[in-house]
Amino acid sequence: MKAIQISQDILPVGEFKAHAAEVLRSVRSSARTVVITQNGKPAAVLISPETFDTLTERARFVSAVEAGLADSEAGRLLEDDVLDGVLDAALGPA
Repeated sequence: MKAIQISQDILPVGEFKAHAAEVLRSVRSSARTVVITQNGKPAAVLISPETFDTLTERARFVSAVEAGLADSEAGRLLEDDVLDGVLDAALGPA
């Protein structure tokens, strides 16, 4: 995700309404984030579908790592040979 440029990437809602199709094309083609303001305050953020997918996948990865670390700290671990047996039973021998 590219850094926000104040002069280009912050739009009042009225300007967004007037140029919505152009703004959406720009967000998609440039991978830039656009902040929509209402009464001078941030009201919404537009990102491309690809950026959304990247952020969502990254969040799922971080969540999985945090869950694994929590399991490790709580002692919920398997020895290698036990894990091999579980995987062989579920997926068949390697």
